[in-house]
Amino acid sequence: MTTLLLSDIHLPNQPSPLHAAFAGFLAGPARQAQTVYILGDLFEYWISDEVGQREYGPEFTALRALTDSGVRVRFMHGNRDFMVGKHFAAATGVELLHDPLPLDLAGVPTLLSHGDIFCTDDIAYQRWRRFSRNPLAQAIYKLLPESVHRRIASTARSGSESKPSVIMDVNEAAVRQAFVQYDVRRIIHGHTHRPAEHAYDIDGRACERIVLADWRPQRLEYLVCDDTGWRRQLFDPAA
Repeated sequence: MTTLLLSDIHLPNQPSPLHAAFAGFLAGPARQAQTVYILGDLFEYWISDEVGQREYGPEFTALRALTDSGVRVRFMHGNRDFMVGKHFAAATGVELLHDPLPLDLAGVPTLLSHGDIFCTDDIAYQRWRRFSRNPLAQAIYKLLPESVHRRIASTARSGSESKPSVIMDVNEAAVRQAFVQYDVRRIIHGHTHRPAEHAYDIDGRACERIVLADWRPQRLEYLVCDDTGWRRQLFDPAA
């Protein structure tokens, strides 16, 4: 059975060719899969489910059509859309996941993650991540007006864009620890926008880390996993 994985689409709340590309993916390749995993940052930022449904109505509709067709869609929060909540899940039929998620993927013990949990060199971000995921902090956030939500999102986005690239990548010790802690042979994640494959020797076991590509108009890439293994696949909206 085929599983598709993608991350870091970064759909903006304004016109962009990425909107049509994502809709084409949901109506095309995704319909042939058993399960689709979206590993975070589907949206450039997410203020709330209510605002999100207003700004991303076509995406809500397309995801609902896909899940109604029988395809299982599972979503993991990213650093830009960690406020995606139960209303989004109910409206789209998408299942919300914890990060990280260990599972058997096509016969291989695998750990799925957005990837930011491995970027432990960015101490300030990890502090912010713990705070922003706190249920009490989120409850207080929801009481604030939309204008404040937008300022917070803008500040967080500009802050991440100004950081040195070296601390934006994963920490290798954190990755190795995850292989051991979750007893997996493969880790798949996004977040870093550095698509690549990395080989590891973990206690004598051959392991691999696959970094998903971020979406750009000139590179719309997703990962295909099935009984034959895995492969990167480019989506051509014009095909």
